[in-house]
Amino acid sequence: MITIGVDTGGTFTDFIYRSADGPVGTYKTLSTPHNPSEAVLAGIRHIARVLGLGERPAGLCVVHGSTVATNAILERKGAPTALVANAGFTDVIEIGRQNRTRLYDLAYAREPHIVPPALRFAAPGRVGSDGGEIAPLAETQARDVAAQVRASGAESVAVCLLFSFLRPEHERLLGDALRAQGLPVSLSHEILAEFREFERTSTTVVNAYVSPIMTRYLTDLLAATRGNALSVMQSNGGSISAETAMRESVRTILSGPAGGAVGGLETARRAGFDRLIGFDMGGTSTDVCLMDGGLPMTTQSAIAGYPVKVPMIDIHTVGAGGGSIARRDAGGSLAVGPESAGAAPGPVCYGRGGTGVTVTDANLYLGRIVPDHFLGGGMALDEPAARRAVEAMASGLGLGPAELAEGILAVANANMERAIRVISVEKGYDPREFTLLSFGGAGGMHCAELARLLGMERVFIPANPGLLSAVGMLLADVVKDASRTVMLGAAEAAPAELEALFAAMEARGLDELRAEGVRPENAAFERYLDMRYKGQSFELTVPWGGDPVEAFEAVHERHYGHRNPGKPVELVNLRLRSRGRQDKPVFPAPPPGDATPPRAARLGARPAIFGNAPCEAQILNRARLRPGNIISGPAIITEYSATIVLPPGTTATVLPCSGLSLDLAS
Repeated sequence: MITIGVDTGGTFTDFIYRSADGPVGTYKTLSTPHNPSEAVLAGIRHIARVLGLGERPAGLCVVHGSTVATNAILERKGAPTALVANAGFTDVIEIGRQNRTRLYDLAYAREPHIVPPALRFAAPGRVGSDGGEIAPLAETQARDVAAQVRASGAESVAVCLLFSFLRPEHERLLGDALRAQGLPVSLSHEILAEFREFERTSTTVVNAYVSPIMTRYLTDLLAATRGNALSVMQSNGGSISAETAMRESVRTILSGPAGGAVGGLETARRAGFDRLIGFDMGGTSTDVCLMDGGLPMTTQSAIAGYPVKVPMIDIHTVGAGGGSIARRDAGGSLAVGPESAGAAPGPVCYGRGGTGVTVTDANLYLGRIVPDHFLGGGMALDEPAARRAVEAMASGLGLGPAELAEGILAVANANMERAIRVISVEKGYDPREFTLLSFGGAGGMHCAELARLLGMERVFIPANPGLLSAVGMLLADVVKDASRTVMLGAAEAAPAELEALFAAMEARGLDELRAEGVRPENAAFERYLDMRYKGQSFELTVPWGGDPVEAFEAVHERHYGHRNPGKPVELVNLRLRSRGRQDKPVFPAPPPGDATPPRAARLGARPAIFGNAPCEAQILNRARLRPGNIISGPAIITEYSATIVLPPGTTATVLPCSGLSLDLAS
């Protein structure tokens, strides 16, 4: 069996592959934004040729991190979607929480919702807050509603009725009637069985909006890779089958970045680091997340302004990447991003028609990229074109070319520094107590200077950093998340009652894991409680076990700085994470060396500029470095998936796992 991890990014599509007893192979190719599957299939064909498997290989296991669902909603290119809700509640998605994203904009107006008023339909029947039926829903009534939806031209339907998580019969009846009309349906009690009708409706609508797009994409991939297994990475850090991803596409919104968090945490743990700030800088954006011993999970995410309440890794994204374009803003200052050159046309130095100076072009101008060794020498860079573009922009701004290039990097670094402060300082964490985990194709060029801005003394760069999201696909378990609203007072909640509820959820979770191909002996279950003080609007999640009230108050104190002893505590939701453990690949480490890098690793030197001061930076081939080697900056370390820059005053040590530990204390 050959397993392939695939991550589709805005600029590159990354692959890492390994057979049961063979070496690890890697491959990167430019993404194809007009049709992401083209790059995926081209990469699989390339790997098949390398391994001698022929043009139509079979027996592959492909785990894919996809941006299809994300892009569909960001670009508002999902399927025309209808909403069926209770009479009087069809506009709940428009009313929302009355939040304003631009508080001081007096002319503020929301964008039109992805479900326009003409596609919102009222259903008879009503379930009460106790689960009792207030008004019935007949089959004939459900068929009438389904016929109206069909006549509207909608291509997908979200059904979200009040308290359906307590009594789902009405939703099921409507679902059957709509499917009889040939419409794909998302039922809220299947997507998110929790209270808060706005968030539940929004999550279900997003699922209905993107699922047809994801279904078409995955159906095409399955047809083109017939005879091979295809799984998709979820936002929660676990994988699911392609069939499940078609039905529950909302769970793949942060598919690629989640792979990076999983791969980063696992490789850093193997190197002895577990308090990490993940810094994933790619071609179009930068993803950051704080990992204090584990993956940070949240149910309070939103995409394009639409709440998505399914569990996902807490990742913060900013529009700063290697392809981010520099420009003069309205006030005459230098700005970088969020607009990106992407894969087409890409930075000027790619020679594909790009005209805007990007972060990559600035790095190349300053000597921090070695053109002959970019992508292992497999992609030629047009250095003269990049130099001309930088010089022309600098002339227009009245700056020196090197001054402009370093200014572009400084602005990009400031954008990424602010993103890291959002996930650390603003949440009560001191970044100086963490190790900066740097990955992504562009991360190694910025991590040392970014860490210094944050006062951090150590950076860890794993092997194959530009492919780490794809590595995470190979390291991910199968994961199924489930929740159930119970709304019980903690003092009145009988342990036996909660045990029975969890046991029922585990039985269903085991069935779902079996459907994903997981053997029962590889199944594991993690129980959690959503809790709050009575009267609070939001909950905190704590692990099940021991004294739940004490666990909640300890977490509350850590988050908010205080606890309220004696105040009544509520159990709001039960959460279950069903995990199907998968065999993890082991990446072999090279034999150790001494402190001096071997002669074979030295590729010469290159003029570079740091702090407006020219210098000679040694060039090293990372593949030839050995554990124990120590490299002092200024240096440029090249490898297939990324370039790593060591500014003056930075020292890097090669660890036994082949990762690099950068010491910035000096």
